[in-house]
Amino acid sequence: MESLFHAAALTVANVRRYSAENVRVAQGRATMDLRYPIGDFAMPAQVSPARRQQAIQEIAATPSKMRAAVKGLSDSQLDTPYREGGWTVRQVVHHVPDSHLNAYVRLKLALTEDKPTIKPYNEAAWAELADSKSAPIEVSQTLLDSVHIRFVQLWRSLKSEHFARILVHPEHGERPVDWLLFLYEWHGKHHTAHITELRKKRGW
Repeated sequence: MESLFHAAALTVANVRRYSAENVRVAQGRATMDLRYPIGDFAMPAQVSPARRQQAIQEIAATPSKMRAAVKGLSDSQLDTPYREGGWTVRQVVHHVPDSHLNAYVRLKLALTEDKPTIKPYNEAAWAELADSKSAPIEVSQTLLDSVHIRFVQLWRSLKSEHFARILVHPEHGERPVDWLLFLYEWHGKHHTAHITELRKKRGW
């Protein structure tokens, strides 16, 4: 994902737009937009305790799903872009804990401060740093495991009022903790699909 937070203001209507615009039918065959293999992020139309628990379960499963997605890949395959002009599989794997570390800190700020303003980061530039381009993926898999142990424990501890607490994004304004929850449910699935769709395409 070359930009995450542009998706923050998307609504259910945008999902319909995705279906109309990003899925093309060419010669009788649907063509996926490889940037967004599961569609753009959108908040659920209805938020309930059960839907929150579903999202938390998905976040808890992200590390194992990412491990499964890259299992058995060679270094050459890891250094293959998931799409033309996109990040390599290796960069995707390293990006996910980078992003979820930021999300974990943002959640803690939202829970302990009054409408904290979060600091965005240049994820495209981070992905070009040496640790993202060449480090063994096991490093980031272990990091993701560790971050999610605490991330998920924190999510599971929240009461209903906590999900309404506000953080402020410099570009997108005030967002509730619910937004973070559903954004990162989507984020893990989004990047896992980058890898699994590449494997399907290449027959790996």
